[in-house]
Formats: sequence, C-alpha cells, structure tokens
Amino acid sequence: MSPPRLVLGSTSRYRAELLRRLCPEFEQRAPGTDETALPGEAPAARALRLAVAKAEAAAQGLHDALVIGSDQVAELDGRTLDKPGTPGLAREQLAASSGRVVHFHTALCLFDTRSGQGQVHMDHTRVQFRVLDAAEIARYVEREQPLDCAGSFKCEGLGISLFERIDNEDPSALIGLPLIALARLLRAAGVALP
Repeated sequence: MSPPRLVLGSTSRYRAELLRRLCPEFEQRAPGTDETALPGEAPAARALRLAVAKAEAAAQGLHDALVIGSDQVAELDGRTLDKPGTPGLAREQLAASSGRVVHFHTALCLFDTRSGQGQVHMDHTRVQFRVLDAAEIARYVEREQPLDCAGSFKCEGLGISLFERIDNEDPSALIGLPLIALARLLRAAGVALP
C-alpha cells in the first residue's frame, strides 16, 4: 500500500520552506479560505478555526491524502495584528509592539481524507520586543518588506533583531508552521519520520 499524498493547504512560501525540512515532496493547494474574523472571535480561536478550514478546503476532491492547514494570529493586548499590507501599517504595528509582549497563536490541522478526521495542535509563542525607535522601524520595514507577515516581521530574517526574547516550545511555530507538532501528527497518521 502506497503512502498517502501530502498536501499543504497554503500558498505561503514560508510554510512551504518549513515543510521541506520534514518532507521534500508535497503538493501545495490554495485553500481559498475567507480569513475574516468572526464577531467577538478570540485570536487563538480564529487561528484554530482557520487552520481547520484551510485543511478541509484544500482536501476537497482528494481521497488518499494528508492535508496540512495552518494559521497564525498575532495578538497585542487582546487586539489582533493582521498582515499589514502596507509599509505605513507595518511601521504602526511595530511602533505599537515596541517594548511590549506580542502573543502569536499558531494553529495546525492535519486532515486525513481517508478517514475524514482531523488532528489539531495549537502553539503559543510569546515575543518580547525591545524598545524600538522610529528610525530602526523605518529601516527594518524598508529592508525586509514584512507586509505579508502577521505582526510585521520575519523572525527567520532581520526581524530577529527586533526582539529581547522569544518564549515557546517550537521555534518553527513563529515562522508559521509548528514542525515539532506536525512531525508528531504525521507519525500518528502513519508517515515514517525521519
């Protein structure tokens, strides 16, 4: 019996780069999921709902696949920091985060189309930003262009220079795909790792 195909329900290049650490061969499918928050939805609940929705949407029409969905929501004082989209909003988010703690909720869903069942995991990362001045923020945004990243930084790049500390169980979670948990879920689904 051949192993199921592995599908990443995301077009994110960051998540694809992470998944290649575990599995060099996989497919990517755009889930087409509406990522709008529901009224009164907590950031962690939003991340989990979207991870499941992405996995299920990308699994449509597949019968022998393990489909990975993941979503990350950044939270500052109970308020969601979405992907900024513009340099101005990125600078605003980083200024608001300066000297503060930002929480990142990274949810993961592994959906098995053979059984119709999904396994989920939630990673919580606490990032302590150092105090940043306006010139540092402007240089960072200009150099790295973190416009498609929750919280307006790329910790795998120059963004690491913005922090005093990171507290979590899985360093890959902050980039967008918790590999330690994913490896555990894949093994439970019958994938031989390493």
